[in-house]
Amino acid sequence: MTSETSPTPAPSLPGGAAEPFGRRLRGNKVPEVTLYFWIIKVLCTTVGETAADLLNAQAGLGLTGVSALMSALLAVVLVLQFRTRSYRAGVYWLAVALISVVGTLVSDNLTDNLGVPLAASTTVFALVLAIVFAVWYRRERTLSIHHIDTTGRESFYWLAVLFTFALGTAAGDLVSERLALGYWLSAVLFGLAIAAVALAHFMLGLDAVWSFWIAYILTRPLGASLGDYLSQPTGDGGLGLGTVVTSALFLAVILALVGYLTVTRKDVTPPQQVVRNAG
Repeated sequence: MTSETSPTPAPSLPGGAAEPFGRRLRGNKVPEVTLYFWIIKVLCTTVGETAADLLNAQAGLGLTGVSALMSALLAVVLVLQFRTRSYRAGVYWLAVALISVVGTLVSDNLTDNLGVPLAASTTVFALVLAIVFAVWYRRERTLSIHHIDTTGRESFYWLAVLFTFALGTAAGDLVSERLALGYWLSAVLFGLAIAAVALAHFMLGLDAVWSFWIAYILTRPLGASLGDYLSQPTGDGGLGLGTVVTSALFLAVILALVGYLTVTRKDVTPPQQVVRNAG
């Protein structure tokens, strides 16, 4: 899901110059959508699920304490992300990993601390995400991730990412609770859903932008189901590896892949492609 339809150009100033929203950056601030992207995204989602469980249950911080700690860390990393003027794999994927934890905790706090039903939180997160997309498109005339080259677009992007994680958490928990499939079958179900989106894109012409964001949402419950399957006790339907081993295993793979991409720059949008896409 790397190709996309051409976006409507942004509003123009007299003389044909595009009106930027926010500070203009040197290039695209997010990675190209490759196989590496989806692998790391699922792994970050899995780490987000197991790390949240680890800090909540085993570190004794409690849901409120974990939420405060991870939100503070995310704020620091997002400041670093916004201060960079071009894509940096290490900073970007650290932000994704932390936002996966915070998105999970937002949903968990509503469910566990405030007693909000999963159906209600799923609906609310879907509406908020729709509003983010609507405002983003109204202002920029595109939702393309190949054009995250101003601070304004980057702000919309990270807002969307946060609520995709929150929505994916609530919707995934809702489906698992209602259907009672267990961890492994839930992972298969969400994997098939992502495959259906890919098929609709490549074979039926579903718009690449919407294909990307739908798949992005679905990878959250997929990764969470995989994390739970690996970490939960065998008596509960898991493999019993525990949250420490599962988190360490997936984190090691993430670090290896991010290190590889940092050296090879295989996921960096070429400058000429940014210019071509923006035209």
